[in-house]
Amino acid sequence: MSDETPSVPSVRSLFRTVVPPIILPVFLAAADGTVVATALPAIAASMGEVERLSWIVVANLIASTVAAPAYGRLADLFGRRRMMVAALCVFMVASVLCALAPTLPLLLAARVLQGLGGGGLMTLAQALLGELVPPRERGSYQGYLSANIVAGTTIGPIAGGFITEMWGWHAVFLAYVPVGLIAIVLVMRLPKSEPNRSLGGVRAGFDLPGMALLTMFILPLLLAVSQLQKLDPSILPRLGLLLVLAGAALAALLWQQKRAKSPLLALPLLKIPAFWRADVMAACSGASLTAMMTFLPIYFVVVAGASPGEAGLLLIPLTAAVSSGSVITGWLISRTGRTAVFPMVGLAITALTLVALAVWAPRLSRVELAWVLALGGVCQGSAMITSQITVQMVGGPRNLGAAAASAQLSRSLGSAFGAAVAGAVLFGILSAMDQSTATLFFDMVRRGPSVLASLAPEHRALVQQEVAAAFRGVFLTVACFACITVTMAATLPLRRL
Repeated sequence: MSDETPSVPSVRSLFRTVVPPIILPVFLAAADGTVVATALPAIAASMGEVERLSWIVVANLIASTVAAPAYGRLADLFGRRRMMVAALCVFMVASVLCALAPTLPLLLAARVLQGLGGGGLMTLAQALLGELVPPRERGSYQGYLSANIVAGTTIGPIAGGFITEMWGWHAVFLAYVPVGLIAIVLVMRLPKSEPNRSLGGVRAGFDLPGMALLTMFILPLLLAVSQLQKLDPSILPRLGLLLVLAGAALAALLWQQKRAKSPLLALPLLKIPAFWRADVMAACSGASLTAMMTFLPIYFVVVAGASPGEAGLLLIPLTAAVSSGSVITGWLISRTGRTAVFPMVGLAITALTLVALAVWAPRLSRVELAWVLALGGVCQGSAMITSQITVQMVGGPRNLGAAAASAQLSRSLGSAFGAAVAGAVLFGILSAMDQSTATLFFDMVRRGPSVLASLAPEHRALVQQEVAAAFRGVFLTVACFACITVTMAATLPLRRL
């Protein structure tokens, strides 16, 4: 199938054919982490072992991050529709195993399997979009996809909390099954993609050594990143060891990929300026949004005095703005053919709003703060859309899966890094000001805002002031991510479709 002439007769038919099958898998992938996070207290009450509970999220994150490049290459080799069905089947089987798991170790094993399935959903949706939609129309469809990602992330905690309260934590995992079955039915309606069993004239197979080395790189890297935000001197030896292991695995991976007949990673594409710049944009986009969504609820509760429920409502303007901005950016790209100008201008506006918040946030009311965040959020979704369109254009029809996987891997690693760096800045500033406040704040992150409510009014006011001052660093850190995106967009060689 040619990249320029998809076999769809009209714009309306194209929309009906492409959007429903990719919306549900993307929604599942986006919502999974936040849905399960809300069920963690119920799982802890059922199984105990609170100190290992975070691994329910971490194990899934590592598995999905590792799986994304594998699905990208397998999709190019064996067909993207076929691999999407396979990923959904793995995800659903693992979801049932999660619901039936009697112990925490078995639940963790099922979550790893679920991550191995879920890691392909986002990548394969992007690859299918690139395969079925003409380049000039991809902007609009990327906008729908980005809006759906934000919607899944936002709705996830609400749905997870409701399901857990009504039917228990087991039902959270079982709820994925009917959605996955509907997704499979819709995916099977897509045109069948032709496998491409040769790369560069060489009959290709799957690169198992490359997969093993990639796992050996990502596992210690994500563990190191998760340790970074604690800023405890006692973790430095462990952190150093993890980084050494990740560096050694990366060196071995690069050496092996240059010699493999059918490499897992499309390293030649990374030498193209437009491609690696787009990957950096994807990483910074993930870092910015994840850092904000991780720490803003804490800011609203601790500094602005909102309840946890109110904090969730105050995030709605931001998430709605990011979703709306993604759709608008996609529409503008499809109508004008221009790509780089939107993140270049948009993320500059986002950076300015974040600098303004660093200066004036404590003086703003909750509602004013929410709407200033929304102003910056309208422009924030433009980076990921431009990144995906650029890597698809550079990769071409034969490497759509590898290109989509590269952007998704960059976004996943950027998200983990962004949350860790923002946390390190926040805890570092608090530690420099008052070690007791830093300890108290870390306790609030783990146990919730009830820790703050137990303080005397004078002590609580002091903690709020110090946390507000520390959050200036968080806003400036996210502004730096936005500035890097602006730089990449301004120097992007591929600027039009």
